Amino acid sequence: MGTGERAMKVPAPVRAMVLRPVRAARRLWRRSLQIRVIASTVVLCGVVVVLAGWALLDNIAHGLAENRRDAAIAQARTGYNTAQARLDAAVESPGDSTQSASLTQLVDSLTAASPKSRVYDMVLEGPLNASGHGPVRTSTELAKGTVPDDLQHAVVSGRGTYWRYSELPLAGGSQSDDQAGVVVGSTVTSPSSGDRYAMYYLFSMAEQQATLALVRKALIIAGFAMVALVGAIAWLVTRQVLNPIRSARSTAERLAQGSLEERMQIQGEDDLARLASSFNQMAASLQQQIRQLQELSRLQQRFVSDVSHELRTPLTTVQMAAEVLGRSKSQLDAQSARAAELLRRELKRFEDLLRDLLDLSRFDAGAAGLQLAKVDMAAVARRAAGNPQLARASIAVELSGADRPAVVDADIRRVERIIRNLLNNVAKYSGSQRVRVTVAAATECVSISVRDWGRGLDQGETERVFDRFWRSDPARTQGGTGLGLSISREDALLQRGTLTAWGAPGRGAEFILTIPRLGGSADPPAIISEFA
Repeated sequence: MGTGERAMKVPAPVRAMVLRPVRAARRLWRRSLQIRVIASTVVLCGVVVVLAGWALLDNIAHGLAENRRDAAIAQARTGYNTAQARLDAAVESPGDSTQSASLTQLVDSLTAASPKSRVYDMVLEGPLNASGHGPVRTSTELAKGTVPDDLQHAVVSGRGTYWRYSELPLAGGSQSDDQAGVVVGSTVTSPSSGDRYAMYYLFSMAEQQATLALVRKALIIAGFAMVALVGAIAWLVTRQVLNPIRSARSTAERLAQGSLEERMQIQGEDDLARLASSFNQMAASLQQQIRQLQELSRLQQRFVSDVSHELRTPLTTVQMAAEVLGRSKSQLDAQSARAAELLRRELKRFEDLLRDLLDLSRFDAGAAGLQLAKVDMAAVARRAAGNPQLARASIAVELSGADRPAVVDADIRRVERIIRNLLNNVAKYSGSQRVRVTVAAATECVSISVRDWGRGLDQGETERVFDRFWRSDPARTQGGTGLGLSISREDALLQRGTLTAWGAPGRGAEFILTIPRLGGSADPPAIISEFA
């Protein structure tokens, strides 16, 4: 591009207007199996029709040309024999004028006929001189150069009959007036003088061209009709095949939305009808199993809720007794004092387990509530840095981004419980010597990440860590119920947030809590994990 030239930029509205139908067509092509099948069938059929039509038209053209050529050569040879016979008959008449007049009379006899009634035209050249040329007489007004030069050379230098396909231009006519034809040439010789005359028969192929044009037109019309018919057949076949599939898709979507009573209509006894019957049997089986699971889940939730509530009263009584023993620990012997301390610690674990079970039962029943308030996530991170379990495990805490306010509408109790559970997991199970708590704010949300450099997460564990009662190491002895992360994710979802896990074996793990600022969407996240 020169220095004085500038690249022409297409305005964005124009570009969008041009690209919109292209994108719509691409989307329709990707989503519609019927359109892809019909288009592929029509294209393949069109290619076959074009190739077959071209081959057929080529064979017909060759056949017409060969038939016309053979007829022209036979008729020309008859004419040469007649011309030679006239020359032989003119031997008794001395002088070249008699011989030339005999041949000229042959040419003039064609000139006298109507152009439409003539089967061929003629060119007579001779008598030939030393250079192979002589006076030229024609039966019609033909343009100069009508006879091909290579044919003239072959006729003059040889003794046989020669032919060529050529264009037959008329004098004063345009190039569009030219007609394809067959030119046949040979020589005749005067017995008395030995003069040679070159005679050329020009046979028009206009009739063959008209026939070929008619065949071409018929093939084009038949080809379009064939492609349209194949397209209609493809549409009909795909419609018959795809309609049950679409019905199955629609029924499956309604089943996925919870309408377990939906079933496909069965029509006929063909393969599609058997497919619909099998689909309905599958749906009925799934409905039965889902109902069984729902009933089992309901019973389980009720059992957990009932047991949790029923255990609260005896637990309170036992805790009161443990407190009495704890206050009297100085009066007890060493073994009894140790037993009282162990009782107090195990009762604390039991109380935590009951609290977790009650929280889960509330989540399952949809009875969990929120107490929204303005919460500074940076302040939450600073308070979490003083987690006593981290201190007991000698784990260093690094804070990042906690020096700037990051306010969201959230339930402070649930947010702090999430961060506390994440840090407790680091202290108990990670084996890391340090942990980093990062606060990051975006326009729509705020995130807190907890990153450690411990054992990490194996492939597939990033989602399983949130399953209830799941443990990465079932044989571990550090305690815990396996409910902390599950409750943490439920707390995050209750606030329309997200809690995600990332990690790699030997490289540590990272948990990211994202809470929307004003109760909106938590996308996009304010923090992107380095493991992502």
